[in-house]
Amino acid sequence: MDTDFDVITIGDSTIDTFIKIHDATVECNINNKECRICIEYGGKIPVEGILQGVAGNAANVAVGCVTLGLKCAIYTHLGDDWQGKMIKDSLGKTCVAADFIVVEKNKNSNLSVVITYQGERSILVYHQPWKYSLPKLSGAKWIYFTSVSESFTSSNLVDEVCRFIDKSHAKLAFGPGTYQLKADIKRYPKLLERCDFLILNLEEAKWVLGIDPKENIAVRDLLSKLLFLGPKIVVVTDAMNGSYCTDGQQYLKTGIFPTKVVEKTGAGDAYSSAFLAALANGHRLEEAMVWGAVNSAHVITEAGAQNGLLTRNNIEKHRKVMPELVATSL
Repeated sequence: MDTDFDVITIGDSTIDTFIKIHDATVECNINNKECRICIEYGGKIPVEGILQGVAGNAANVAVGCVTLGLKCAIYTHLGDDWQGKMIKDSLGKTCVAADFIVVEKNKNSNLSVVITYQGERSILVYHQPWKYSLPKLSGAKWIYFTSVSESFTSSNLVDEVCRFIDKSHAKLAFGPGTYQLKADIKRYPKLLERCDFLILNLEEAKWVLGIDPKENIAVRDLLSKLLFLGPKIVVVTDAMNGSYCTDGQQYLKTGIFPTKVVEKTGAGDAYSSAFLAALANGHRLEEAMVWGAVNSAHVITEAGAQNGLLTRNNIEKHRKVMPELVATSL
């Protein structure tokens, strides 16, 4: 099959409303790992600012890949409301092809509220129960399958993605969202067996494997267990500790690119898009991990999931600033 696109992302899009607050407290349990943000119950909470922007994992990765020079399209569902128009117009302005956008009549688009406090964010998420049915896609070198609503479990979307991979011979990247994780991705072995790379954060990786979040497990063992599920490459991100990767031959770790944190939304998607773009450009895993680290570090210097995304030239410039940021063996 001819390839019209470098990447087609599959997943939900949303409008994020970012609210920055200062009148709050954080309360943690004794191990300081489970924390909650606390605001006055029934009170009026002053905010420092409100910002709206287009987001959603599929949209973020598509925009990230386009920014890095790839030709991208998105399969996503929108409502026939002003938010849906805003999402479609915004994606068009960033040159993400709208060929596979589906507008559902009499439905509202997805919305999220992102509460930012002291550089960390908590997200209130609303997902519409969309009627997923994979349209006739053009050829693509890569498919990036990511967060969808809970209604995907009553659709044939996973089987349709697998059939497209088999027919087109596109490579598959999988960055599961909340509802896919809750449904248990191990229930979809056909998808995992076709997966060229699977990306999760450390908490999600433990969730997938049924490991207690408090349990310490050697990263190499964690990667091996995930690789055993079927994907050819596994990436696990671990916030300030960097990221880990394996293809079964190499077990790698890279650190982070130091930066000033403004707001963390979109860091994982920025990593994914840069890692994918590096692979699409023929780079080795070591280089792909560094691209991911640099892009994710820069996106959190600005509010919004897409505002801080880097071009390929800018990633290379940032690399020169910190040449010691390299992937090393675990």
